Amino acid sequence: MALHVQTRKTASGDSGKTASGESGEIASRLLAWYDAHHRDLPWRIAPRELARGIRPDPYRVWLSEVMLQQTTVEAVKSYFRAFVEKWPDIDALAASPTEDVMKAWAGLGYYSRARNLKACADLVARQGGRFPDTQAGLRELPGIGAYTAAAIAAIAFDQPAAVVDGNVERVVSRLFSIVTPLSEAKSDIRTYVERMVPATRPGDFAQAMMDLGATICTPRQPRCMLCPLREDCSAIISGDAERFPVRLPKGEKPLRRGAAFVAVRGDGAILLRKRGDKGLLGGMTEVPTTGWTARIDGGTTAAAAPFPGNWRPAGKIGHVFTHFALELDVFKAMTDVAAPAGHFWSLADEIPGEALPTVMKKVIEAAIPGATKNQRVH
Repeated sequence: MALHVQTRKTASGDSGKTASGESGEIASRLLAWYDAHHRDLPWRIAPRELARGIRPDPYRVWLSEVMLQQTTVEAVKSYFRAFVEKWPDIDALAASPTEDVMKAWAGLGYYSRARNLKACADLVARQGGRFPDTQAGLRELPGIGAYTAAAIAAIAFDQPAAVVDGNVERVVSRLFSIVTPLSEAKSDIRTYVERMVPATRPGDFAQAMMDLGATICTPRQPRCMLCPLREDCSAIISGDAERFPVRLPKGEKPLRRGAAFVAVRGDGAILLRKRGDKGLLGGMTEVPTTGWTARIDGGTTAAAAPFPGNWRPAGKIGHVFTHFALELDVFKAMTDVAAPAGHFWSLADEIPGEALPTVMKKVIEAAIPGATKNQRVH
């Protein structure tokens, strides 16, 4: 489908797809704003540090970008700090057991990222501990797609790569009043960004675009009067910035149901098991549950418990995954049975450190309030 860009009058009265200025002028204004207003983030080298010759560490750039995939900056900060304190470089991460990485990742979501993170660390370490410095080379590594490769190439290696995340899509959609639905306009948005990327400071430009979208060009109530590109932005001039990006209506997520079983030993230990390495929540730890998936419901009664016992209702929890919503009936029983095959008892003081995804923390908290409270320092 052809890209539809709404032509508007510019501030000077001229008709055009942008309000004013060339791509180079847009980049210059944006970088000047970034120099003064950039966010201070634990993985970022600020412009003043770059000016003193301090270079970004590709390991920290890679780690942050993987963590930031479909996750907010605020949620990532404490995890990033904990990771780099425990594993300060790629060799240290590669030398760590996969189970330790999964435990450190627990609660951050999208757990295939953690498995790919470890696989990538292993491969880079075997190849001498240095990341490739090109997008093509980076995309050969596990878990690195087009966006992440572009971000690492630009930020860590100063390559003129077009870095396009959700924030950037929103900025560009408004800048050029793109009326084509976002799902159909992504390649064209990338082309616009490619034209704007400056030959110098492409990494700062990429981060400036992200910061602009995160702090000024926000989804709701954008702060247009503070925007450094307000004279260039077609949507600002027309007064309908919140119209963009245009999105197609979303379908309702299906609701799946199941049950989860919290077995508690006399000493407070909880019965757990590890999920298979592939698929939803792959490699993570869970309490026994019924056979729910993204496509089918599981059993919802105590009859589906892993062993006979005095199972009592302990509430109900809900959780939303990317493609479906889940509702679990929670049951609790006190028991001293031996752990069934494939299961293990985790002592009460070990529960906060287990590789429990958020949905399983909700289940355990429903049965035993406070049992999963993480000791990570925020």
